[in-house]
Order: sequence, then C-alpha cells, then structure tokens
Amino acid sequence: MCGASTQGEDFYEVDEAAGSGPVFEEQPVNTIYPEESPEAKITMTCRARANPPATYKWIFDGEEIDMNAQKSHYSLAGGNLVISYPHKGKHVGRYSCLASNKYGSVISRSASVQFGYLDFFSSEERESVYVKEGQGAVLLCAPPPHYPAELSFRWILNEFPTFIPLDKRRFVSQITGNLYISKVDASDSGNYSCIASSPAISKSVFSNYIPLVPLAERPIRKYPADFKVKFPDTTAMVGQNITLECFALGNPVPEIRWKKLDGPMPANHEVRMAGAHLHLNNVQIEDAGAYQCEALNSKGKDYHSARLSVEAVPEWVEYINNTEKGLGSEHAMSCEASGKPKPHIRWLKNGKPVNFSKKCGMYQCIAENRHGSSMAMLSCVSCAPTFEHSPVKRELAARNGRVVIECRPRAAPKPTISWSKDTELLHNSTRVFIWEDGSLEILNVTRADEGRYTCFAENDRGKANSTGSLLVTDATKITLAPANGDVKEGEDTALQCAASHDPSLDITFIWALEGQVIDLHKDSLHYERPLNGSSNGELLIRNVQLKHAGNYSCTAETLVDNVTASAYLLVRGAPGAPGGVRVLNKTEKSITVQWSKGADNHSPITKYTIQFRDAYSKVWKNASTCKNPCDCGGELGVGNRGGLFPWTDYEFRVIATNTLGTGEPSSPSPKDKTLDSFPVVAPSNVTGGGGTNGELIITWKPVEPLYYYGPNFGYILAFKQKLEQVWRYVTVSDPQARRYVHKDSSIPAKTEFQVKVKAFNSKGDGPYSTTAAIYSADDTPSKAPQIVSGKALSSSTAIFWWSPLNQSTIDGYEVRFWRPQRDPDERDHKVGVSYNENHTRLDGLKPDSHYYIEIRGYNSAGYGPPSDPLQIHTKRSPPKQVPRVTKKYNRQTVSISWECVKPQENEAPVDEYRVLYRKQGHSSGKLYNTKTLFIELPLRSDGNYVVEVRAHTEGGEGPVGQIEIQISPSPCVVCNQGQFLINMFWYQLVLNFPHGL
Repeated sequence: MCGASTQGEDFYEVDEAAGSGPVFEEQPVNTIYPEESPEAKITMTCRARANPPATYKWIFDGEEIDMNAQKSHYSLAGGNLVISYPHKGKHVGRYSCLASNKYGSVISRSASVQFGYLDFFSSEERESVYVKEGQGAVLLCAPPPHYPAELSFRWILNEFPTFIPLDKRRFVSQITGNLYISKVDASDSGNYSCIASSPAISKSVFSNYIPLVPLAERPIRKYPADFKVKFPDTTAMVGQNITLECFALGNPVPEIRWKKLDGPMPANHEVRMAGAHLHLNNVQIEDAGAYQCEALNSKGKDYHSARLSVEAVPEWVEYINNTEKGLGSEHAMSCEASGKPKPHIRWLKNGKPVNFSKKCGMYQCIAENRHGSSMAMLSCVSCAPTFEHSPVKRELAARNGRVVIECRPRAAPKPTISWSKDTELLHNSTRVFIWEDGSLEILNVTRADEGRYTCFAENDRGKANSTGSLLVTDATKITLAPANGDVKEGEDTALQCAASHDPSLDITFIWALEGQVIDLHKDSLHYERPLNGSSNGELLIRNVQLKHAGNYSCTAETLVDNVTASAYLLVRGAPGAPGGVRVLNKTEKSITVQWSKGADNHSPITKYTIQFRDAYSKVWKNASTCKNPCDCGGELGVGNRGGLFPWTDYEFRVIATNTLGTGEPSSPSPKDKTLDSFPVVAPSNVTGGGGTNGELIITWKPVEPLYYYGPNFGYILAFKQKLEQVWRYVTVSDPQARRYVHKDSSIPAKTEFQVKVKAFNSKGDGPYSTTAAIYSADDTPSKAPQIVSGKALSSSTAIFWWSPLNQSTIDGYEVRFWRPQRDPDERDHKVGVSYNENHTRLDGLKPDSHYYIEIRGYNSAGYGPPSDPLQIHTKRSPPKQVPRVTKKYNRQTVSISWECVKPQENEAPVDEYRVLYRKQGHSSGKLYNTKTLFIELPLRSDGNYVVEVRAHTEGGEGPVGQIEIQISPSPCVVCNQGQFLINMFWYQLVLNFPHGL
C-alpha cells in the first residue's frame, strides 16, 4: 500500500492543480431543529476540496439516502444535504457525507439531527407557600417537558421584568430551576414566577405565580446551616467549563466554602454567586477528584461532597497531517490516540472497511469513543514529471559563498534527477553536489560558475526538464564592527555598525539581542536607527534599562548573503530582588528572617530593607534595615523583627539598595505564625438587657482576631445580682459570639446585675472588661389599653383613640383589626404604633363593612392582654360614575357644567361637588365647593388651564371628570379695544343725535 511519515515531506509533492483526492473543508455538525421553527428545512453542511471536483452522497443511520425517491424530503445543494419539511418520526438520527472523485472516496464524521421543544408550564394554580420569618423557603419551578436537557432559569417577582436579584440569601438552581431563600424576611412577600429558557431553540416560558407569605414571629428564631442544593457525582469533558452548585438554608444566612478533598483546588477555579457556585474553567484530567462544600453559621455546619470525573474525546498521540503520497513510495502512518474511555481505532478505504493493496485510493484512520471521534486521511497518486508549477528559478550567489538551486517537479513515482550547466553534464565533486531530493549545491562560488543550469526529471510515466540561471555578486563585509559598552540604567548609548556590499544589491541591517531580532517598530521607545547612509547600520538605545544588557549582533544582509559582528553591552543599575526569604526562628512577638543575595547589577549593595505584613492587612510596612550587607552574612542575609502580635501569620520581603537606586522587592516569604500567648485585650462595649421574662441578655463587642493571641479562643462571662457576693461564670467558646442569654425563671423582672467579660485561649485567661450594670428582662405588659373612641372617616379609612399605658413598661402597641364576615383567604391586619402615641389611622379598609379593632401593648418580653374590641362600620364607597363636563366661554368668564352623578344602591349619596381650577402642568390650584351642577369661573390671561370635577360623599371622592380651558391673550385685548371703539362710536351718535335716531 501507499505510505508516508507524519513528519517532514520526504516525497515529491503532488500539486492539487494536477489532481487530488477529496479533503474535507466543512463537515456536518450536530443539529437541533426547533419544532416551532418557521423555516421548514434543515441544512447539513459538507464541502470537500478536490481536483476533479468531488461528487457527494449522504448516509442516514448506515443506509445511503436515495435522493431521487418519490416524495423524498432530501435534496443536495452543492455538497450540503437539505431536509425539507422535517418530520420528527422520519428524520431523527445520524448523518454522514461521502465525497468522491477518481482518486477515491472519504467519509465525514457523523452528526445527529434532533428535534428541540419546550412545552408550556402546567396551567394549574400554584399553592401559596407560608413560611415563618427567619426560616428558609424553597419554591419549586417544576419545568415542563423539553429537549435538549439544558435549560437556564430566572425568577420574577410580581411582574415582568422585575427579576429577583441573586445574592448570599437567594439562589436559583440552574439544574432544577428551584428558588431557594436561606432566611425569609417580610420583604420577600409577593408572587413569584419561574422563567425557563432553552438556549438551543431560543424559547422561554413562564410558570403561574406562586404566592410567598412570610409569617411574623417574635422573636425570630435561629437555625443551623442545612444544605438543600447538593451537586451530584459529575462527569465533565476535557476543555469544558462546568459549575458545581451548593446552597444552604439557615439563620443567620450561612457562608459557603469549597475545597478539594484529595488535593489543592485547581488554579482555574472561581467561586461565584456569593459562594453557591464553584466554576471550573477549561477542565483537565488532573482536576478530577472529590470536592466538598461546607455551609456554616453561628448555629451549626453542614457538609456535602461528591466526585468529579473527567473524560476526553480521542486525540492523536502524535500530530497527524492529512497526507498525499506517490504510488510505490514507502509509508507508515501512526494512528495512536488517547482519550477517556480508551478510543477504538478503525481504518477505511474509499469510505469502506479497509482492504490494503497497492492500488491507490483514499485511506482514513478513525479513533472514536462515546464522546466523539478524530480522523486522519491519506491518499496516493501517480503522474509523469512536470515543472508547470515549480520551474527551476534564477539564483544569485556571493563570491566564495554557497548556493542551492532547487529542483522540485511534481511526479509519482519518485523521478531520477540529473543536472547540466550550459551544455556540460554535472557530476558530484568536492564543490558540486546533487542532493537526494534533486537540489544542486555549489560551494566556494566563483565568477566562472555563472551560467544556465538545467534539471532533468524522469520516471516510468515520462520525462521533463526546466532551466534557470546563476549570477555571482561581490560578498558583503563588515567595515565597522560594534564595540563593547558600559552604561548606567537610564542613560543613552549607541552601537556602531557599517558594511561594504555589491553595488547592484540593496543592503539591510538587522540587530539582535541574545539572538532575538529587535523589532524597531514595537520597541521604538528605546531603540532607534538614525538615517545616515545606506551602508551605516548604527543602533541608538534611549533610556537604557537592565533588560537591555547582553550580547548585540549586527547582521548586514543582502539578497545574496549576510555577515554578522557582535559586541556586549554592560548595564549597571539598582539591585535585583533578593530571593529565598524564609523564617529562621520565632517567639511570641519576634521573627528572624533569612534571604539570599540578588543581582547587584554591577554596583555593590549598600543596605537591605525588611518589610512585613500580617493576615489582616494588604499594606507592607518597614520592619528594619540592615545597613552593612557584610553583617547580613555575605551571600545570605539575616534580619530580626520585634514588636509583632502573638499567634499571627506574617509574610516578609526584602528590598536591596545600592548607589544607583533601590530595587524591586523579593517574593514574599511563606506565611509563618508567631508563637501563642495569653490574651491581653478584653471585650468592649459590654451591655445587654431586654428579652422575655426570666432572661438576662448579655452582649459585648467581640475581640478582633488580631488579638486572639492563640488557638481555642473564647469568652468567660461573670455576672451576679447587685447585692449578691458570689459571681456566676459561663464559658462561650465561639470567638465571634457577641451575645449570651441566661435563662432562670426565678429571676425577678428588671433586676440589676453586675456583668464583666474576659477572653481566654489555650495559654490562659486575659483581663476582665469593666463591670457593666445590666437589667434582667421586663415582665410582659399586665394591662390592656382602654379604647376611648373611634369612627370611620371614609369608605377605606378609620381613626380611633385609646388611653395610653405607662410608657416605662412598654415598647409600643400592636393594633389588630378584622371583619367578622370576610373571605376565607382574608387574614387579620396588624399595625405597629409607637409607645408615645394615643391614636392611629387605619387605611385600606373595605367599604360598607363592619370591623372590630383591638389594641395591646408589647415590650421585649412579649405582648400584653388585648383591649375590648371596638366595632365600627365604614362608609359606603363613592359613586364610580365619572362626571361629564362641558364648557361655554363668556366675555370675562367660562361657564362649567356637568351631568348629575347618580350613585348606585351600594354607593354613598353625593353631598356636594368639588371643582379644582388649576394651571395646566400644575397639581394644585383653587378649589370650589358647590351643590349645583354648574359654576362660573374667571378667564385668566397667563396660560392654559384644566378644570377637574369630582362628586364628594361621606365615603370619599369619586373619579374625576375634567376639561381644558384654552386662553389666548391677544384676541381678548382686541375684543376689549373693539368694544371700546363701539362704545365711542355710540357715544358720538348720541352727541350728534341728542334726541335719538
């Protein structure tokens, strides 16, 4: 069979213009067709490069598609397969494309066609969810049937587009769509709807609203963290981005932390959504393992762990090019692939299971597992030699140099090559060589080598030749070489370079630093070539930096040859960063650090500065200075920092200085902790009080972690009644605790206690805080307020008064009101009132309804007894009829009239009408009251006006009817002047005819 190596080209390449087998440029891809798509067709792409052009067939689930079948849905557009009016029952499956020409056939990768859909949510009403404030809530999305499986979810509150913001307290699972609220409060009340979106078919659907009703609870209880969203065992693909979900309910709102149980967290991880998402970018095989999420609050912790497995589509162990070889050449194609699960390898010839023979064709190696496949291709051809696309070229060579004249005909099998100069046949000698690939090499070129050179190629299919020429030029020489330099950082310098060359050729100077060519355009800030003659290649270096030190080479290059000269530039500057900073020994308040010397950059180091920072600050602070580097141990430096805090993590870094400046700091040392010690800081702001009967509540400001000074940090509380001699003690082990409740039913209400708090750790106890006077909880109020009077103000509002309780025993009042005859889902209403009030207004009442009102006092201990209920009856609602308003302009006024508003049987009678006369664009104006159905209003001359008419009843005002009054000042002035002229004319008539007309 034909054969090829996957590395370089060791054969006579066949140009596609002379003929080649198909090579895929586009292949079909997995397609999801939306069932509701307005475009009634599916197009599967396939395009192959081939000469002569390829013909195409398509395979569906292993069978060739008959494009000419009666009532066929299939047609070809180029190589593409078009499925018209797709049908789910007929066209779901796997498709592949077969491209063929006279050199052979190749088959594409297979791709699936699936039909995507997203049904509507169920139309059934969603039940209300009742949750006590402080507890967690879960609202179920229950997405409808759909394909594909991937959906994204959002929730709206009350109306679109008010999307629920996601934070530490609220989370939407992108797996189930459910909404989780870790701790419900009163602001969460409302109607919630789940939005499910399918990115594959660009469709979204909404669920029916789910009412969430928070129930008030005093006091609000606390609950330990409890995971409700737990990521399952997960399989990811190499290169994929995946997200693991964890979310917990609890009060206080839990904090979520992540870790990998069997190794460090991947460098490509991100924690998002306030900790609920662990996102892994570009997953790799080594990222597999067990992952754990931890939720914790002051009441407790919860854990969850599961495994992440990583699999991969097949990949070639060695890169394989699609290859073309000549008939008769030897060939070995490596088809070794990696993947997880392990790939299966199979071979195809012309799209069918392979039958190896000497006959040419298109061979394919396919590596596949359940995740996909990789494909490599080989073809073989045969043809007589031709130079049509690669004739022998005209070459230039420098005297005493070397030249290679290429001979690259297209031919298969490989041809025999020979050369001639003018009429002389050439043979291998000490100066002339014919290479294995046919190229001609000439060493130590002289003027005598100029002439015409012909390459002859012959195989069993025919022969051909091509002629080129060789021209010999003068060699290029360096006439002024660059010299070694010594500069300080920030200075300017110049490197000289000049050369002689053949006058018929152009010359170019190329500068390189340590073998890397200098890009004068990209690095124009520092490098510059002055325009001072074509044979001068001087290089200017502005504002020299340490990175510019090194070996510079100047290459003078023509089209024919090049020559190079080099020099070294030494740059002196501020020291480099010291290295290897580490802790030698430590005590409770001091640490000794060691470091190794960094580069002095050719100027002796004069001092080292040690800096530090602790775990609670990002700011580096100076610790000490080692002014005599010799005292720092020569190659190693040693320095001490005292005055540190016990049991605190510190990092250290070192900065070197010389006469030319201060260098960059070293990398920080590994974090190291000082030894532990007794606490010396006492908790502050000790206070407390309140609570329910039989409780003593003690609060304090916790000690900052910087002052823990050791492990197992906690608090010792000492308290006693004022007149007692013996102290009682309580230990609180939570270092973040700020509150303790002592319960004892025998404690009298409002009893004064003396309280003090101190910190402790594994080393011992710290000092006590100052002693504070704290009172035990009060009794709940024992008396009920007495309601004095109350009345309905309208159809929706009422007011009532009561005799206040002793203000020293209560924190406020709770007013409760309800209708005795009410809807089954109507709840009692509650309103809070300040302790120093003796009346309140109730709004939002229903018209023409009986209400009972009661009031009770409360304090931190609880609620007192309720008052006797007061009964009131709200007014009937005002009429819903809108007054129909008309207008009539007079000389100085406008007459406004309206139809009589007639109330319905359940509406209050009209007692008067209220007319608001306001300037357009203003909300206020002049208000008139009248019992008639009309009113005269003055015309004004300063703009347009609006008249609003409302019917007023004991139940309030009805809807407004309005009309615009448009006033133009100029006509009125003309009218007044006209009237004046008419009056004057009449007066003149009277004077002329005193006895009448």
